[in-house]
Amino acid sequence: MVSLGAILYLVARSLPRIEENQDGQKTGILDRWASSEIPERIDAVLNGFVEKLLRKLKVILLKVDNSLAKHIKKVKPGPNGNGKPSGIDFKEMAAEKNGTNGSDIAKNSETGNN
Repeated sequence: MVSLGAILYLVARSLPRIEENQDGQKTGILDRWASSEIPERIDAVLNGFVEKLLRKLKVILLKVDNSLAKHIKKVKPGPNGNGKPSGIDFKEMAAEKNGTNGSDIAKNSETGNN
């Protein structure tokens, strides 16, 4: 309904202005409606409504974003999360697979010699 009203409003505004009749009365309902202040009032009301709606949606999205960030921070392992290291030590697993000591791999990764 709103889109139909917007299309009618645009069509009525784009029609060339016809000079008023000698009697000063306009014949069609659309002509009277287009030349009145009603379309501008409707446009102002709709703009205000859309602005308020978008602001409220923005606030809701920011709240959802904050709650998701807090949830991710709780789930994320490591010093930034809950402080617990992950239960899987991939360096030890690689050392067992290669037959080397896990501490050698840790030392090499710290010095950059891998």
